[in-house]
Amino acid sequence: MIRFEQVSVTYEGASAPSVQGVDLVIPEGELTLLVGPSGVGKSTLLGTVSALVPHFTGGTLRGRVTVAGRDTRTHKPRELADVVGTVGQDPLAHFVTDVVEDELAYGMESLGLPPAVMRRRVEETLDLLGLNELRDRPIATLSGGQQQRVAIGSVLTPHPKVLVLDEPTSALDPAAAEEVLAVLQRLVHDLGTTVLMAEHRLERVVQYADQVLLLPSPGAAPVIGTPAEIMALSPVHPPVVALGRLAGWSPLPLSIRDARRRAAPLRSRLATASQGSAPIPASPAIEARGPGQSPDLPASPAFEARGSGGGATVAGAPGLLARLRRGRGRPTPDPAPREVTAEVHRVTVRRGRVQALHGITLTVAPGETIALMGRNGAGKSTLLSTLVGTVAPTTGEVTVGGRTPHRTAPPEMVRRVGLVPQEPRDLLYADTVAAECAAADSDAAAPAGTCRVLVSALLPDVPDDIHPRDLSEGQRLALALALVLTGRPALLLLDEPTRGLDYAAKVRLVEILRGLAADGHAIVLATHDVELAAELAHRVVILAGGEIVADGPTAEVVVSSPAFAPQVAKVLAPDPWLTVRQVAEALDAADAP
Repeated sequence: MIRFEQVSVTYEGASAPSVQGVDLVIPEGELTLLVGPSGVGKSTLLGTVSALVPHFTGGTLRGRVTVAGRDTRTHKPRELADVVGTVGQDPLAHFVTDVVEDELAYGMESLGLPPAVMRRRVEETLDLLGLNELRDRPIATLSGGQQQRVAIGSVLTPHPKVLVLDEPTSALDPAAAEEVLAVLQRLVHDLGTTVLMAEHRLERVVQYADQVLLLPSPGAAPVIGTPAEIMALSPVHPPVVALGRLAGWSPLPLSIRDARRRAAPLRSRLATASQGSAPIPASPAIEARGPGQSPDLPASPAFEARGSGGGATVAGAPGLLARLRRGRGRPTPDPAPREVTAEVHRVTVRRGRVQALHGITLTVAPGETIALMGRNGAGKSTLLSTLVGTVAPTTGEVTVGGRTPHRTAPPEMVRRVGLVPQEPRDLLYADTVAAECAAADSDAAAPAGTCRVLVSALLPDVPDDIHPRDLSEGQRLALALALVLTGRPALLLLDEPTRGLDYAAKVRLVEILRGLAADGHAIVLATHDVELAAELAHRVVILAGGEIVADGPTAEVVVSSPAFAPQVAKVLAPDPWLTVRQVAEALDAADAP
């Protein structure tokens, strides 16, 4: 169905090809997963299939790519619309209409399908993706995850023979991601649709793939094989594979079920390792709850036993980066009473007919890291917006650093609160990375070079003269994070901070955030990444329908929820382990003399 013949792509001004040596065939009716570190050319390779590369992006395409017999060099994207459906990393760039139902119908209307067929397929897609309640909603009022489902639905309705998906589950909650993947499985198995999908959250998708296409490094020739074969050598792999490598399992497990079948000996070793270990006192940030918070809960071993975050220091980095990266392990704030960084009291927010938040009460302490979780549209982003001041509460009060955010001038709030939004491009306006960093240093009154050091920590080898739009989605997010961190705000807010990040970039992000928390900065992140919450958060707050339905220590909240439990917790349940790092440290301690 898709044939690559000695394909390479070189962009204008680049010293080397973004991808090269691609010579392979993707057969009809299979789901092929495209994996690799950030910046290796995954989006470029996908673009060659949809003809966006080179017709839209520019650059030089050498070799030949054919889809259903059509050469993408001689067929423009519109001439492939009946064969290829594409969803990029940014759903907003995909939309043509303003309303959900109209967007689902637009592609079919462009192809001239009969109205009766259009109506039936729209209804089918609304049901398949759980969008029926949103059919009349303006797209601009939807959450990021809801917009992503609409974008996926809009390419499903024309029934293309090939689906090209770039990070299709990155903004989806776990349940919605499962629904989308189930739909893709049905298309592959029942209709023979060919799916080529790039995804960083391999824990969600690798078990569904028929084959995996690995781009190991920029410009390196790709490797293709079965999921088990590729995961054995891939530099990026999900936690269940990392656990299998640690335990020496062969073949490596790809699913929770496979891992649980082999986990009994590992559980025995961990039980021996955990005997006699002394409990560590719970963090005062967890115990010092404000009004409306959950009662004091003893911290479980999984919450307490967070060890070193690892990672080498950056040679020659100034004191700021050293302080950011010195927080090794889960930071424990001072036992002495400390002021509250932010407080939300009985806040309700209405947006037109939609009540986004209802009666929210939340206290954030210095040094505390809170993960906001919940399904798409639960109110996570709205809560972050009230804390940063871009949304005023309809009723209730919000205070950050003693100020009311929506009534305080932005220059006064820059050192009190900073937000990294879902769409990092909202913060990027300069023509180069160097110009963005210089502006960030100036806005924050920070020493020259402060932002650049943070960029180097999060994005190694990114040059100063590259345009932010030429970065991958994950790289743009990391750049936006560096810009916000330059001001070192007392409260840092992050909306889906790992969207588009590979596992190595996520490790670097966790190191930086741990260091900030160790320095007393409060961190609130809205995320669907259960692995990030398990690795980083002191506390998890789950929202549903604009209300808080759970609030407590990370281990107790996520382990009790099948939807939000990380892979290691599911494999080793009922034992209280959350991450591969915890398991490795426990085994190292048991093996030490």
